[in-house]
Amino acid sequence: MKLIKLATIIFFVTVNLQLKAQTLYVDAIKGNDANSGTIATPLASLQKAVNIANGFIDNQPITIKLAPGLYQLTDKLHIESPKGTADTSIFTIEATVMPDDTAWQPGKMPVIQSVADTNSGKKFKYCVGFQIARNNVSIKGVKFLGNPNPGIEYYYCIERQNEKLKGLEISQCYFIGDRNSAAIQGALFAQGADINIDHCIFYGCKNAVLVFLGLKNFSLTHSIIYGAYEAAIWYGYGENSNAPFTFSNNIITNGNYFWISDKEHTHHYTFNNSLITNNKYYMGLNGMEIEGPDVKNTPIEVNIIKTGNVLLNEVTAQGVPHNYLNLSPGSAGNGLHAGIFKNK
Repeated sequence: MKLIKLATIIFFVTVNLQLKAQTLYVDAIKGNDANSGTIATPLASLQKAVNIANGFIDNQPITIKLAPGLYQLTDKLHIESPKGTADTSIFTIEATVMPDDTAWQPGKMPVIQSVADTNSGKKFKYCVGFQIARNNVSIKGVKFLGNPNPGIEYYYCIERQNEKLKGLEISQCYFIGDRNSAAIQGALFAQGADINIDHCIFYGCKNAVLVFLGLKNFSLTHSIIYGAYEAAIWYGYGENSNAPFTFSNNIITNGNYFWISDKEHTHHYTFNNSLITNNKYYMGLNGMEIEGPDVKNTPIEVNIIKTGNVLLNEVTAQGVPHNYLNLSPGSAGNGLHAGIFKNK
């Protein structure tokens, strides 16, 4: 009898701790959406996990842990707070095995791919993967691929529309597009404050980062943008959109434009400790389209290198290297510590 009572107490303590932590586990291979979402009984779909998490009303951090596997989106993944509640807690979607963990290998990185049709837009129609509609969202250690749906011209992996929102962290993520089969129009299309991108790799995206309204405390650090065939970064609008502003230890290469600025205002960017090389153009001005070279903005450049060839570890006949799409040993820019790993 005592053993039964002890087991009952342990069960309820465990359940209460899980509810307080508000952590859900998802496994695309072994999970089931009829499960409760514990580590022992994971959910199968990211959509189900987000639907549950969006209903949490306790002001505790929310974490969705993704096991290795392919997570397909058939519509936008809408991340929001329950109506009438504050969203001061952090909402995190992260891999169960992160790139700096000793057990990490490329095959253990969860993959996000949208196959959805048009699901957003008023002025023009487009498709969104993650729709961020709350403060304080963190996305860590996952890989985003392009949308192969033949009816989609514009696909944005992550979008945040509301310029009054704040707190968006994207860390140790891949964004890999293929313009001929599964294009990414923009990896990130966002408004608002506190956008922080760190140790990410953008490969073959038409545009990597598009950020416009209500910007404050923007940072892009230790990241590689390779082959952005329209522009690596679109940045503006507004006179105070670079207060504060951090750009350091990045590698931007083999693309079209490096930087596109708001044509209505003069900005005062400071670019630090980065390699910006082998792009067709440096800085341009924009309306809705690129309108030619930027003749208004002259950034402060601190240790900006503009020569050198960037060589990446790409997939070969021998397989996927552990550090794929990171810099190879003979590449320019190795001293900047840009790439998917923080501790290597």
